[in-house]
Amino acid sequence: MKIFTSAQMHELDTYTIEHEPIRSIDLMERAARTLTRAITEQWTPQTPVVVFAGPGNNGGDALAVARMLSEQNYRVSVYLFNINGRLSEDCTINRQRILDSKKIKEFFEITDEFNPPKLDADTLIVDGLFGSGVTKPLAGGFASLVRYINQSPAEIVSIDVPSGLMTEDNTYNVRANVIKADVTLTLHQKKISFLFPENQQFLGKLKILDIRLSQEGVQKIDTKYHILEENDVRPLLKPRTDFVHKGNMGNAMLIAGSYGMGGAAILAARACMRSGVGKLTLRTPRRLCDVMQTSIPEAVLLPDHEELYISNAVDSTDFDAVAIGPGLAQQESTAIAMITQIRRTTAPIVLDADALNILANHRAWLQQLPKGIIMTPHPKEFERLSGSACADSFERLSKARDMAESLQAYIILKGHHSALCTPDGTVIFNSTGNGGMATAGSGDVLTGIILGLLARGYRQQEACTIGMYLHGLAGDIAARELGKESMIASDIIACIPKAFKRLND
Repeated sequence: MKIFTSAQMHELDTYTIEHEPIRSIDLMERAARTLTRAITEQWTPQTPVVVFAGPGNNGGDALAVARMLSEQNYRVSVYLFNINGRLSEDCTINRQRILDSKKIKEFFEITDEFNPPKLDADTLIVDGLFGSGVTKPLAGGFASLVRYINQSPAEIVSIDVPSGLMTEDNTYNVRANVIKADVTLTLHQKKISFLFPENQQFLGKLKILDIRLSQEGVQKIDTKYHILEENDVRPLLKPRTDFVHKGNMGNAMLIAGSYGMGGAAILAARACMRSGVGKLTLRTPRRLCDVMQTSIPEAVLLPDHEELYISNAVDSTDFDAVAIGPGLAQQESTAIAMITQIRRTTAPIVLDADALNILANHRAWLQQLPKGIIMTPHPKEFERLSGSACADSFERLSKARDMAESLQAYIILKGHHSALCTPDGTVIFNSTGNGGMATAGSGDVLTGIILGLLARGYRQQEACTIGMYLHGLAGDIAARELGKESMIASDIIACIPKAFKRLND
């Protein structure tokens, strides 16, 4: 599913108005009815409502909601902020409708001084100050109002976007001047900034409301941002016929493990086998062979001559895909072996964990990476790889997107909404996964899944897309069956078959 920027959302609104066709004020009325329905489903008419409306169309939405709530016998107080004497056209119309209403007894248009109302714990605040058009931090009186609202005990419901939060880049925002909503009723779709962890404090419970914007417009407007849905993944799956054999299902090689970190190699190997690959060869230090043979008997072992770490590259001619990194350690001989292996390998490659840390210590090697390579860093690994810390998730995503384009690589920034950055600048956010997956080894499982899919013949973008969705889906199934608190990475692996079954069914 496409995710639009604020400018593109405005373009979609305009397209809907022109092609439905529908007047702008009537589209606002449609949105207000949907917003009002969501509010009345959660709060009864016994709840006193205070509406704060700004001068733009978000304020117009809020005024229309106030009128509709009053028509359903809610006791509503309205504060319209018209400091500069310039209301949007639709906000002006809804202002007049408020004035013409017989139901609303308390309407205040603020043009200068403002005496804030008392906000009690039983009060509901409807935040309609500013919507998706905000491009700079709130300041002055509006910043003071936001802080006053946030420190009150009242519940807050924000229309479309919590006031002060920008829909994309909040790197330089003043977070004290952003509404902290208990509920956010966003229109049409999630905004890009809603997918970042540091912004969850402002959203509260997020509800997405369908206001029937033009589907033709959705198809015509191009965007670089997407969020995965199950229906995006299902068509990518290759059928597994009854007459295949292991030679048809791919031959993968995993280069992983060091003394004390054999578990990472085991998890990645088991996840690779669970992804349906035909054969897996595990390249690992000699000291780990016994535990590997016991833990993952389905894999073929290719031991390094060193006891404790990987020290040599191997011939990769017969392999359909190679993954390097889980539990690898960072000895200099391991680093030399890794870059040598990468140079010699013509099959698709996945780099994770210590492979990324080695690259971070030898950043000149980044330019030697083959086009189409896949890297799966968590935030700190990416910052080491890029050579600098990031102020927030949007800056990190922007840097990852630039790196993917520059290197012609596929970079999965791991997190709750893992983001795949592709060589053409597209960003695909994952929609599966949960907090129970924040456990050691979860990333190794993802590496193993992607390796198996690559070896089976999926192209890099397909393997990344299916892999991160399947990984999160298996985690969601494990959370439902076991709860989030006690999940471990092995639980995710155990649920991969159920995740595949759901997608195939």
